[in-house]
Amino acid sequence: MKLSIPDMSLVVLVGASGSGKSTFAHRHFKPTQVLSSDFFRGLVSDDENDQAASGPAFETLHFVAEKRMTAGLVTVIDATNVQRAPRGQLIALAKKHNVLPVAIVLDMPEALCVERNEARADRDFGAHVIRRHRNELRKSTRSLEKDGFKRVYVLRTPEEVDAAEIEVEPLLNDKRGETGPFDVIGDVHGCRAELEELLEKLGYVLSRDSEGRAVGAAHPEGRRAVFVGDLVDRGPDTPGVLRLVMGMIDAGTAFCVCGNHEQKLTRALRGRNVRVSHGLAESLEQLSAETEEFRKRVEEFCGGLIAHYVLDGGNLVVSHAGLPEHYHGRASSKVRSFALYGDSTGETDEYGLPVRYPWADDYRGRAMVLYGHTPTPTAEWVNGTMCLDTGCVFGGRLTSLRYPEKEIVSVAAHKVWYEPVKPLLPPEQLPPPAVARRDPDVLDLGDVTGQRIVETTHHGRVSVRPEQAAAALEVMSRFAVDPRWLLYLPPTMSPVATSGLDDILEHPREAFDAYRADGVQSVVCEEKHMGSRAVVLVCRDSGSARFGIDGGGAVYTRTGRSFFEPDLTEQLLNRIRAACADLWDELNTDWLLLDAELLPWSAKAGSLITQQYAPVGAASSAALTAALAELSKADSRGVDVGDLLASTRSRATNADGYRAAYQRYCWPTEGLDGVTLAPFQVLASEGRSYAHEPHSWHLDIADRLVAADRSLFTTTKRLFVDTTDENAVAAATAWWEEMTATGGEGMVVKPAANLVRGRRGLVQPGMKVRGREYLRIIYGPDYTEPRHLKRLKQRNLGRKRSLAGREYALGLEALDRVARGEPLWRVHECVFAVLALESEPVDPRL
Repeated sequence: MKLSIPDMSLVVLVGASGSGKSTFAHRHFKPTQVLSSDFFRGLVSDDENDQAASGPAFETLHFVAEKRMTAGLVTVIDATNVQRAPRGQLIALAKKHNVLPVAIVLDMPEALCVERNEARADRDFGAHVIRRHRNELRKSTRSLEKDGFKRVYVLRTPEEVDAAEIEVEPLLNDKRGETGPFDVIGDVHGCRAELEELLEKLGYVLSRDSEGRAVGAAHPEGRRAVFVGDLVDRGPDTPGVLRLVMGMIDAGTAFCVCGNHEQKLTRALRGRNVRVSHGLAESLEQLSAETEEFRKRVEEFCGGLIAHYVLDGGNLVVSHAGLPEHYHGRASSKVRSFALYGDSTGETDEYGLPVRYPWADDYRGRAMVLYGHTPTPTAEWVNGTMCLDTGCVFGGRLTSLRYPEKEIVSVAAHKVWYEPVKPLLPPEQLPPPAVARRDPDVLDLGDVTGQRIVETTHHGRVSVRPEQAAAALEVMSRFAVDPRWLLYLPPTMSPVATSGLDDILEHPREAFDAYRADGVQSVVCEEKHMGSRAVVLVCRDSGSARFGIDGGGAVYTRTGRSFFEPDLTEQLLNRIRAACADLWDELNTDWLLLDAELLPWSAKAGSLITQQYAPVGAASSAALTAALAELSKADSRGVDVGDLLASTRSRATNADGYRAAYQRYCWPTEGLDGVTLAPFQVLASEGRSYAHEPHSWHLDIADRLVAADRSLFTTTKRLFVDTTDENAVAAATAWWEEMTATGGEGMVVKPAANLVRGRRGLVQPGMKVRGREYLRIIYGPDYTEPRHLKRLKQRNLGRKRSLAGREYALGLEALDRVARGEPLWRVHECVFAVLALESEPVDPRL
């Protein structure tokens, strides 16, 4: 039988004389932990049985017990303790020092107690004393918990006593073994968007459910978040905040202490009579739209939160309203109350709010104390403590502190979600309480600068950091076409996982396996044209005003730059317009947005070829040719240069392959002569986006454009594959091998249904599988050498795939907003975000 007692507790042994309390105490506790009434009688009178000395003996015992409880040590009181009054004094001592009192009752048979006393020469009192002890014990046993003991154990036979084992368990607030690093986050109050933004700024990677809702977050470096409470009330999305934080705690990536608002919400959810004020109404209304199962989970979560945590060996304490040192690691209603509400002076200020006692001004403890509860304009250190509530819900900021780095990280509130009774900031420093009215075609720098959060249907919230926005603004303002034409930018595309074949970096098998694992049975393999990604916006009539701008459209790169000068662009648009003649009425539209590849590669990448690839190829050829000549001469003279000669020949062959690889994608053009377009997807038209149309539909439209103008448009070869059919997979692999062996770049494998959600969320829209020789352009002439290939096979695709997924969702969101006729600035914020994410430090060669 295990008797669990909390660490730092006051253990009160209860039992008649002769019940075996002293034997039990010395068997299960250290001698220094046990304070025996007999010992203290002897200490003050030289006679352990001198009942006349009981008064001063217990005074001394209580004094020592207090010193031990102040030091946070388990303390055991070995006395009869059968009367309610002496037990009450001990319970009062435990409450005074905020430790938990535990009662262990040894209710042994009367005859056994008498027998034991008779066997002791120092016990000369009769059986009537034991009978009185047992009578008093029986009267009080049932009321021990009511009197204030947090745990009560009753042992009724010698066998139960012999079988008992004492287990000292850490208090729930004892997380001293958790050493961090941590990110301690201030009061959230339902501001889910700001919380997601802050977590991403701190480096956490959010996970989402099938509906795009954030259900967890983890830091790649193993950091964990610690929330100071008040997750709920006042803000716009209390359920969203709870869903995210509960997921993090379930996954072990976060801790959370209880706030006063969680305390009140729990009571309301349990049907208690509470005053619905201070934002509770908003939480209850928002939770009413959730399932009963979710509300029950919230009730259990909020009801189970601990008032404070002691972390990192006692160096860090986190509570909602702060905590003086003498409360650290303690457990009592007084400690919990202070941790949740702080200590009021009993006064109210001019706004009717309670005046809090400034406990931090007097704090001198060794532990850093981080808390929230009382909003302040800025987070500042006060004697090793810091309040992290900077009033996000009131239009301030959501703030965190990196521990142990002591670095403050915060994000601005998106708006004033809840008007405070007491102003947090001067009015001129607050964000607007609502979205300002504006002309739908007017674009504003404020839409794209600084930290941005873009809501998407298919990926939830996508964050753009300020430095990413600055990089995009540089490109957009200096090089891009008029932003009113930029309805869409294509996402980056992830390559397949690294092949397991010895001499191959990428192979179709990995693409088929990946999609099959995501539950995608049917895929389409499309020839990958070696050109430049082109987005074509073509209007039915060249002179009509659309999107707030006159003109016939635009043809631009994946970074928003025009391919050609205005005159040549207009010529190209005229030919595209004519080829679309049958589509205008069929799709009931005056404009079309197409995704395509523009060939040749040299049409746009000419400077890249002449300034980067060609010099490398020329230098390699010249140097290696000369080296081969000299090494051959040395070899003919009998010099042992065989290994070096073989290596140089291999490198020369690689260099020839490198030059051949990029040269086959270049041919001369004059005007539009020699320029071709390979369309493969219709992105949007008036009132519609087409991500839900299968790729077969899109490719049929592309084939019709090819038929309308074969000198401008070129076909995209394709092959539909069942990923569960080994014969189909083998045929597609053979097709890829044949295509890449004759100079083709490779292929892109896509879900045939187009937009697909899989087991882990949004499925990658496509994976590129590039040929062995083409990859020389990307990784360099000698990349196939075993030592290089082994290193390249270590490439990590995680960040690239994450980036591709976010950019894909942003692109879809832009197209959907266009189709819904939303204001241009709403479309442009998605497009701009794609361009901004392109500055993320991911190896572009992937």
